[in-house]
Amino acid sequence: MSDHDQPAAWHPRMTDAEATAEAHRIIADAYRPVPQIPTAYRDPTPLPAYGSTPPIPQPDNRIVPAWAAGTAVAGIGVGATCVGLGCGIWLACQGFAAVTLTSVLFVTLPIAAVAAVAAAIGSALRSLRATHTVTHHHYTGPVRQETNTITAPAYGLIARNRNELNR
Repeated sequence: MSDHDQPAAWHPRMTDAEATAEAHRIIADAYRPVPQIPTAYRDPTPLPAYGSTPPIPQPDNRIVPAWAAGTAVAGIGVGATCVGLGCGIWLACQGFAAVTLTSVLFVTLPIAAVAAVAAAIGSALRSLRATHTVTHHHYTGPVRQETNTITAPAYGLIARNRNELNR
Protein backbone atom coordinates (compact mmCIF):
# COMPACT_ATOMS: atom_id res chain seq x y z
CA MET A 1 0.00 0.00 0.00
CA SER A 2 1.22 3.48 -0.74
CA ASP A 3 0.77 6.59 1.40
CA HIS A 4 -2.07 7.71 -0.85
CA ASP A 5 -4.13 4.55 -0.01
CA GLN A 6 -4.16 5.28 3.75
CA PRO A 7 -6.67 7.64 5.39
CA ALA A 8 -5.48 11.18 6.05
CA ALA A 9 -5.56 10.77 9.86
CA TRP A 10 -3.18 7.81 9.75
CA HIS A 11 -0.05 9.60 8.56
CA PRO A 12 2.53 9.54 11.36
CA ARG A 13 3.91 12.95 12.24
CA MET A 14 6.49 11.75 14.87
CA THR A 15 10.20 11.62 14.47
CA ASP A 16 12.20 8.61 15.64
CA ALA A 17 13.17 10.41 18.84
CA GLU A 18 9.52 11.29 19.57
CA ALA A 19 8.43 7.71 18.88
CA THR A 20 11.13 6.39 21.23
CA ALA A 21 10.08 8.84 23.95
CA GLU A 22 6.40 7.86 23.49
CA ALA A 23 7.31 4.16 23.68
CA HIS A 24 9.26 4.75 26.91
CA ARG A 25 6.28 6.66 28.35
CA ILE A 26 3.83 3.83 27.46
CA ILE A 27 6.14 1.19 28.97
CA ALA A 28 6.63 3.28 32.14
CA ASP A 29 2.85 3.67 32.48
CA ALA A 30 2.36 -0.07 32.08
CA TYR A 31 4.84 -0.91 34.86
CA ARG A 32 3.84 1.86 37.26
CA PRO A 33 2.57 0.34 40.55
CA VAL A 34 -1.17 0.52 41.13
CA PRO A 35 -2.16 2.69 44.12
CA GLN A 36 -3.29 0.55 47.05
CA ILE A 37 -6.97 0.96 47.89
CA PRO A 38 -8.07 -0.20 51.34
CA THR A 39 -10.37 -3.22 51.26
CA ALA A 40 -11.66 -2.91 54.82
CA TYR A 41 -12.75 -0.11 57.12
CA ARG A 42 -13.31 -0.12 60.88
CA ASP A 43 -15.88 2.38 62.08
CA PRO A 44 -14.34 4.32 65.01
CA THR A 45 -17.66 5.65 66.36
CA PRO A 46 -18.51 4.27 69.81
CA LEU A 47 -21.30 1.73 70.17
CA PRO A 48 -24.54 2.80 71.84
CA ALA A 49 -24.93 2.00 75.52
CA TYR A 50 -28.48 0.74 74.97
CA GLY A 51 -29.96 -1.00 72.01
CA SER A 52 -29.23 -3.89 69.77
CA THR A 53 -25.97 -5.70 70.36
CA PRO A 54 -23.74 -5.98 67.29
CA PRO A 55 -22.57 -9.41 66.22
CA ILE A 56 -19.57 -10.77 68.08
CA PRO A 57 -16.94 -12.67 66.12
CA GLN A 58 -16.96 -16.30 67.17
CA PRO A 59 -13.88 -18.09 65.82
CA ASP A 60 -14.64 -21.44 64.26
CA ASN A 61 -11.97 -23.99 65.12
CA ARG A 62 -13.48 -27.15 63.72
CA ILE A 63 -11.87 -30.50 64.19
CA VAL A 64 -13.09 -33.80 62.86
CA PRO A 65 -15.24 -35.49 65.52
CA ALA A 66 -14.25 -38.96 66.65
CA TRP A 67 -17.43 -40.54 65.30
CA ALA A 68 -16.72 -39.15 61.81
CA ALA A 69 -13.15 -40.46 61.82
CA GLY A 70 -14.41 -43.84 63.06
CA THR A 71 -17.03 -43.95 60.33
CA ALA A 72 -14.39 -43.18 57.70
CA VAL A 73 -12.08 -45.90 58.97
CA ALA A 74 -14.95 -48.37 59.10
CA GLY A 75 -15.94 -47.43 55.54
CA ILE A 76 -12.39 -48.04 54.32
CA GLY A 77 -12.36 -51.39 56.10
CA VAL A 78 -15.68 -52.42 54.60
CA GLY A 79 -14.52 -51.35 51.14
CA ALA A 80 -11.25 -53.25 51.44
CA THR A 81 -13.16 -56.30 52.68
CA CYS A 82 -15.52 -56.19 49.70
CA VAL A 83 -12.62 -55.83 47.25
CA GLY A 84 -10.76 -58.71 48.87
CA LEU A 85 -13.88 -60.87 48.86
CA GLY A 86 -14.54 -60.10 45.21
CA CYS A 87 -10.95 -60.89 44.19
CA GLY A 88 -11.01 -64.12 46.17
CA ILE A 89 -14.27 -65.25 44.57
CA TRP A 90 -12.96 -64.31 41.10
CA LEU A 91 -9.74 -66.26 41.66
CA ALA A 92 -11.62 -69.27 42.98
CA CYS A 93 -14.03 -69.18 40.03
CA GLN A 94 -11.24 -68.86 37.49
CA GLY A 95 -9.36 -71.82 38.88
CA PHE A 96 -6.19 -69.86 39.54
CA ALA A 97 -6.51 -70.17 43.30
CA ALA A 98 -4.38 -72.77 45.03
CA VAL A 99 -5.77 -75.01 47.70
CA THR A 100 -3.94 -73.03 50.40
CA LEU A 101 -5.35 -69.73 49.14
CA THR A 102 -8.85 -71.16 49.03
CA SER A 103 -8.55 -72.48 52.57
CA VAL A 104 -7.22 -69.14 53.81
CA LEU A 105 -10.05 -67.28 52.08
CA PHE A 106 -12.74 -69.55 53.47
CA VAL A 107 -11.36 -69.15 56.99
CA THR A 108 -10.65 -65.41 57.03
CA LEU A 109 -13.50 -63.97 54.95
CA PRO A 110 -16.30 -64.75 57.43
CA ILE A 111 -14.22 -63.26 60.24
CA ALA A 112 -13.53 -60.11 58.20
CA ALA A 113 -17.21 -59.82 57.28
CA VAL A 114 -18.28 -60.05 60.94
CA ALA A 115 -15.63 -57.45 61.89
CA ALA A 116 -16.80 -55.11 59.14
CA VAL A 117 -20.44 -55.39 60.20
CA ALA A 118 -19.48 -54.84 63.85
CA ALA A 119 -17.46 -51.73 62.94
CA ALA A 120 -20.35 -50.35 60.89
CA ILE A 121 -22.84 -50.93 63.71
CA GLY A 122 -20.45 -49.38 66.25
CA SER A 123 -19.91 -46.27 64.16
CA ALA A 124 -23.67 -45.93 63.60
CA LEU A 125 -24.31 -46.13 67.36
CA ARG A 126 -21.52 -43.61 68.03
CA SER A 127 -22.99 -41.20 65.50
CA LEU A 128 -26.45 -41.52 67.07
CA ARG A 129 -25.01 -40.66 70.48
CA ALA A 130 -23.13 -37.69 69.01
CA THR A 131 -26.24 -36.07 67.51
CA HIS A 132 -27.03 -34.30 70.80
CA THR A 133 -25.09 -31.04 70.74
CA VAL A 134 -25.19 -28.12 73.14
CA THR A 135 -25.11 -24.56 71.79
CA HIS A 136 -24.09 -21.72 74.08
CA HIS A 137 -24.94 -18.10 73.24
CA HIS A 138 -22.92 -15.40 75.02
CA TYR A 139 -24.27 -11.84 74.89
CA THR A 140 -23.02 -8.60 76.34
CA GLY A 141 -25.58 -5.86 76.68
CA PRO A 142 -29.36 -5.92 76.38
CA VAL A 143 -30.50 -8.37 73.75
CA ARG A 144 -34.01 -8.97 72.44
CA GLN A 145 -34.70 -12.30 70.85
CA GLU A 146 -37.85 -12.85 68.85
CA THR A 147 -39.16 -16.17 67.66
CA ASN A 148 -42.09 -16.08 65.27
CA THR A 149 -44.00 -19.18 64.28
CA ILE A 150 -46.24 -18.84 61.28
CA THR A 151 -48.69 -21.58 60.44
CA ALA A 152 -49.95 -21.33 56.90
CA PRO A 153 -52.35 -24.04 55.80
CA ALA A 154 -52.06 -25.22 52.22
CA TYR A 155 -54.99 -27.11 50.77
CA GLY A 156 -55.70 -28.65 47.42
CA LEU A 157 -53.60 -29.62 44.46
CA ILE A 158 -52.21 -26.12 43.89
CA ALA A 159 -51.26 -24.22 47.02
CA ARG A 160 -50.66 -20.49 47.20
CA ASN A 161 -48.41 -19.28 49.99
CA ARG A 162 -48.81 -15.78 51.34
CA ASN A 163 -45.91 -15.11 53.68
CA GLU A 164 -47.33 -12.22 55.63
CA LEU A 165 -46.71 -11.44 59.27
CA ASN A 166 -49.60 -9.50 60.78
CA ARG A 167 -48.72 -7.79 64.02
